[in-house]
Amino acid sequence: MRQLFYSLFIIFLFGANASAQTEKDLSLKELSGFVLDYDSHKALPYANILILHNSSGAITNEKGFFSINISDFDKSDTLRFQYIGYKPKKIAISDIDTSSIIYLKEDIINLSGTFVFGYSLDVKSIVKNVIKNRELNYFYGYSKGQVFVRKRVTNELENLNLKIKKNSFDELNKKMLKLLQEKIPKYSTSFTDLLSDVYFWENSDDSDSLKIDPIRIVSLKEKDIDELEQLASVFEKMFKDTEEEEYWKVKSGIFSTKVDVSDDSEEDGDGKVKVVVREDSLQDDKKNINYLSKEIERRFNYITMNDKDAWEFLYKTGKYNYSLVGGTNVNGEDVYIIDFTPKSGGLYIGRMYVSMKTFALIRADYEYDKDKIGESFNLLGISFYETQFRGSIFFEKKEGKYHLKYFSNESGTSTSVDRNISLLKKRERFFFDKKLDEIKVRFNISVKDLSSIEVLILNKDEISQKLFADFDAPKKSEIIYVDQFDEKLWQDFPIIEPTQQMREYKKRKEE
Repeated sequence: MRQLFYSLFIIFLFGANASAQTEKDLSLKELSGFVLDYDSHKALPYANILILHNSSGAITNEKGFFSINISDFDKSDTLRFQYIGYKPKKIAISDIDTSSIIYLKEDIINLSGTFVFGYSLDVKSIVKNVIKNRELNYFYGYSKGQVFVRKRVTNELENLNLKIKKNSFDELNKKMLKLLQEKIPKYSTSFTDLLSDVYFWENSDDSDSLKIDPIRIVSLKEKDIDELEQLASVFEKMFKDTEEEEYWKVKSGIFSTKVDVSDDSEEDGDGKVKVVVREDSLQDDKKNINYLSKEIERRFNYITMNDKDAWEFLYKTGKYNYSLVGGTNVNGEDVYIIDFTPKSGGLYIGRMYVSMKTFALIRADYEYDKDKIGESFNLLGISFYETQFRGSIFFEKKEGKYHLKYFSNESGTSTSVDRNISLLKKRERFFFDKKLDEIKVRFNISVKDLSSIEVLILNKDEISQKLFADFDAPKKSEIIYVDQFDEKLWQDFPIIEPTQQMREYKKRKEE
């Protein structure tokens, strides 16, 4: 009964208007709905919807929602709904309402009664073989493809209290600091959608292993705050006016570090705090996208499985209990279905799908188990906790090697600082450097962040090392800023279906 009410609620919430359409409305040729687990009624994220005998299709979003344009197809054409570990379902377009719920049943085979193995089925050994055979199974080389990336960030400012204890900068005053406390948003949300060509050197730890050539970038963010931009411009002007023998330093207690003041270069700061002085303004047609490229590159490193913390359940098998649920078939390949739960020292709970023949990890869905946290520290007035993690990844086999098809990451952190922090401007001298100016502020701040990224590989082909090296990625690109989601911006572009939260999102007006 509860499952029935859940289904009716979804229909009412997302599909009431569509299901009430007349036959004339059906000329819109738009089908939408949800793909759910038959038994639990839970959403199946990133399920594939294919129009048979055609290369077109769609993919559900993280909530299991899909929307597909069928204007170029006949009602007699057939849609195929498929999800790894589930029985695919074929439905004629004519048999699908404009808003529907599609249920898929799990396809789990009892291995003992179906397969005959020439070895003992030790589940932990199966898991260990994933890393052991990694270099044989996955494509590690140079490739070019097209990807769609969706990034979402939410920030919740739980506490902010700033008090100036010393100040010799005329540009900075208590009024400006008070303005910062009053105007900085207590809660903010942003979405960034990127469709891009990508040049990728897979399995490389090199800092330039990924280069993006954006096709379209759309950003949906909170209302810009002029006063905060004004404050940022004050600091930028101060840093820009630094003479040759002068430098900046950040100090807190006995700890201090130099500030690397530079332009929009890609060089690292050699351990220094780096401050970028922007030459472009907010009114420029093109924005610097180095930050976006570096963020995507950092996230892409996750797929190589080099990070032993993110893939703890593959590397530190002694920290986990493994259960062989059964088997299934994925694109003609027999795979094990393995559930895992943490022992006292482990972090993650989830399910993985491993090839019976090659021991390649084909798919994994996992998250922090209840009451588990990741990296954390609390020292000298600074605390940091990784409070949340959820990951999902899927590889497809192509020409004997496994290639990434999609992955998603969601992570949450909690950070607080309660310390005196000073910003000093100094001039180099032979014995002791001279302090020119200083602002010392007592920071008492606590913030919660939740960020997620979804990456869908639309196509990918192997390329030569020379083609990768010769491509010079653009540093700037046009970014389309919008106040609310607009379907027209992505019309005829292949993207992950927007969530209802994105569709309904509007910038909040300042009161």
